[in-house]
Amino acid sequence: MPEKPNPPHSDRSTVRVLLRLWPYVRPVRGRLGTAAIVAIVASCLSLVIPLVLKWLVDGPVADRDPGGVWLGALYLLLLGITEAVLFGFRRWLVARPLAAVEARMRADLYGRLQRLPIAFHDRWASGQLLSRGTTDLMLVRMFLAFPLTFLLVNAVTILAGYVLLLAQDWSLGLVLLTPVIPLVIVSNLFERRYGVVTRRSQDQVGDLTTVVEESVLGIRIVKGFGRHRSQATAFRELSGHLRGTELAKARLLAMIWAVITAVPELAIGTALVLGTVQVADGNLSAGTLVAFLSTALALRWPVESIGFMLAMSKDAATATERYFEAMDAEEEPGTARGTANGDTTTDGVRFEGVTFRYPDAPEEAPPVLDGIDLHIRPGETLALVGGTGSGKTTLTALVPRLHEATTGRILLDGEDIALMEREKLRSLVSMAFEEPTLFSASVGENVLMGAAEAGAPELRRALGVAQADGFVDRLPEGTATQVGEQGLSLSGGQRQRLALARAVVGRPRFLVLDDPLSALDVHTEARVEAALREVLRETTALVVAHRPSTVMLADRVALLSHGRIAAVGTHQELLRSNAEYAWLMTGEGKNR
Repeated sequence: MPEKPNPPHSDRSTVRVLLRLWPYVRPVRGRLGTAAIVAIVASCLSLVIPLVLKWLVDGPVADRDPGGVWLGALYLLLLGITEAVLFGFRRWLVARPLAAVEARMRADLYGRLQRLPIAFHDRWASGQLLSRGTTDLMLVRMFLAFPLTFLLVNAVTILAGYVLLLAQDWSLGLVLLTPVIPLVIVSNLFERRYGVVTRRSQDQVGDLTTVVEESVLGIRIVKGFGRHRSQATAFRELSGHLRGTELAKARLLAMIWAVITAVPELAIGTALVLGTVQVADGNLSAGTLVAFLSTALALRWPVESIGFMLAMSKDAATATERYFEAMDAEEEPGTARGTANGDTTTDGVRFEGVTFRYPDAPEEAPPVLDGIDLHIRPGETLALVGGTGSGKTTLTALVPRLHEATTGRILLDGEDIALMEREKLRSLVSMAFEEPTLFSASVGENVLMGAAEAGAPELRRALGVAQADGFVDRLPEGTATQVGEQGLSLSGGQRQRLALARAVVGRPRFLVLDDPLSALDVHTEARVEAALREVLRETTALVVAHRPSTVMLADRVALLSHGRIAAVGTHQELLRSNAEYAWLMTGEGKNR
């Protein structure tokens, strides 16, 4: 299973990480700014209520005026309704633009993953990438919807509230300011510890997603070998680790919530006692004390929500960091500097001093391919033969630049592929892989992926070449039949024939086939070979072969041994002159 590389420890602040979201937020900044202003107005309305209460207590209540009491109650009702309407309006303002931000980020991530090299996907587990496009983006959207706005709203509300408190009674106001310093210290400690735990949690979600995905895609293996218990054990272990991490997050949240709740409550209780004494001494009116305490209580939520919003912000910062780990990965190199050879003469395919080693291979490890020199003449079919691990599949992957040659160059009709636009290159070269991959689409859609401009005639021709037209016509809806995820509703041979049809549907100029007939029975193989010969006459082809019947499709054969071209010749020539080739093809001779 591919593993996500361990990310380097980030010492960047939460703010600096979240600022990377600005390019996505900028197009909707107007709506978000308006929503923030609406929320500030709504939140500050709650501070007007204590002033109305002061007027009520010192005025109509003290004067025993029922009419004034009803008028005050009406004011309070209108303030409450206005506040609720404004908060609802804020929610409406942010819903659509934030959904658009999330969709754009997800689309950018998907597009980026398509452009990243095969080596990246070999290293990263699919579940880790999936969690970045789902769970992590949900956390980012939640941050933009709530903490991003309310960190500002609550800060303004707390500032305005303390101004009112100090204006009402400066001595009691100072009492309520005492929790500020301890709260700042505790919040800073919380942010650091919570950041470590939340990163661990989100990585574990990715690991768990990978296990679930592999179990679903490999359900036939799991059931066929009776491995459901071991898979369930692996799932339980990862789920247990995630549970433990989530409990650690809960403990941290409980701690910060307790501190942020208890410290201000103690300050309010102290202010209540001191205020009551002042009222008893006649130094403070009852209405002022009611207004003061009402204002302090109105500030409870803005203060207590600090821990909650810090946690959400840290979750979002970690999710943002994970998102950009994938977005910052180096894309497949585009066109190299220089000018491509404008010569359009037909020269086939040339490998000149090609060496390849995987980017993450140890320095002391030998290269997978070492100094490959090979020429496939125009219109020729060259079979590539070699033992397991000799580098055959890697060599074929270099032609469409699924991997980049470490040194040397590959020429198509005299043009260096490193200087070609990738889109142009892949319009010239078509491939059929040893492991056929089909998508959750119809048979026709899967085949026509090989040529965007092809239509029904080309589809029928390609199915005929691959000897797939017979079984396709027997499907419930013919070429419109949905093959299901990974094409698992079809047999291995059927999937391989559709993959071969996809490779030939566009009449490619260069064709690369990686053991395209391995899953076929001998009778179907013979029919496919007969039809494939007609296709190979029209193209220049490189065919990985393991069986003599496939080799017989080729004009010449190249023997690949330990990453080097050991011999080139016809099938009969190599049978007579090369013991390793004879051993590979017939089991006779000496395996060198």
